[in-house]
Amino acid sequence: MDPIGRKLLDIAEENLGYTEKGDGYTKFGNWWTEKMDADHNPYYKTAPWCDMFLAWAADQAGVTEQAGQFAATVEHAKWFKKHDAWGKEPVPGALVFYDWNGSGDLDQIDHVGLVEKIDGRTLHTIEANADGYKLMRKTRDMDSVVGFGYPGKVKQAKYTPKHAAPAPKVESLTGAAPKTQTHETTSTADLPSQEVLLTGVLAFVLCGTVALAAGRAAAAKAPSNSPIRVRKRGKHHRVPVELPADITPADLDAADAGTTVMPALSLAAAHEAEDREFWGRIAHLEEDSELAFWNSLHADAALSSTHAEQRKYATTPTFR
Repeated sequence: MDPIGRKLLDIAEENLGYTEKGDGYTKFGNWWTEKMDADHNPYYKTAPWCDMFLAWAADQAGVTEQAGQFAATVEHAKWFKKHDAWGKEPVPGALVFYDWNGSGDLDQIDHVGLVEKIDGRTLHTIEANADGYKLMRKTRDMDSVVGFGYPGKVKQAKYTPKHAAPAPKVESLTGAAPKTQTHETTSTADLPSQEVLLTGVLAFVLCGTVALAAGRAAAAKAPSNSPIRVRKRGKHHRVPVELPADITPADLDAADAGTTVMPALSLAAAHEAEDREFWGRIAHLEEDSELAFWNSLHADAALSSTHAEQRKYATTPTFR
């Protein structure tokens, strides 16, 4: 069974019994006139419709590229032959083309139908305009057969995306001669890459500034108690330890409280080292006006932060 022909047979079976009107009008001829004929020639509305029905069925089944769409049987048969989908062997689902005179000549074809099944040299078909007026099943011998068209053997044209081809050059569109590259054009051509580099540097600087600000915010949220556990003298020993005469337990507690400042001082030193490393890496770019702006902005922020920390530590008691 031809797979594409099977789809055509399904459409044909659904429309079995359709009969043309008294004047020869059919919905298939009307469809061809309105949808397929560029001139909308009303002739086709009452013309012989055996092949126009197959064109309509192919459209309904979505197989027009494999089955073809024709109103004339001769052109339809030649189309199959052109696509290497023509032969003499009957196959269910194939289109069968007849010449009632039995000449076997493609140019003498009179009629077309669909092969439904085969019994020896007898064909069981579904044909439109059969007996000159109806869509019906017929039984025919091979004597008047010119040949068969196999829609399943027609290769579909491969779709090529519109963007697959390279973009046309400006010269091909304007007709202008290509420009000779000079030093000036070379430097101008480099501008896009320079703009990209500058944009990347500014993005790097901005991200670095945001990261530093986030680090300072995290430092501000650091706990007031030291994350480092300091063993207080005498509290974790089973045997009491005698203190020197000039040192009291209150002095030890005061000294222990003073150690909580060290982690904060270490964190501030780490931020300062991080700042020096970051700005040292991009120091060679400081002549850039945009970068100078960010540099000055960061310097002002760092100075304000340093003054605040100095005021804080100036009020912090230490043990001597």
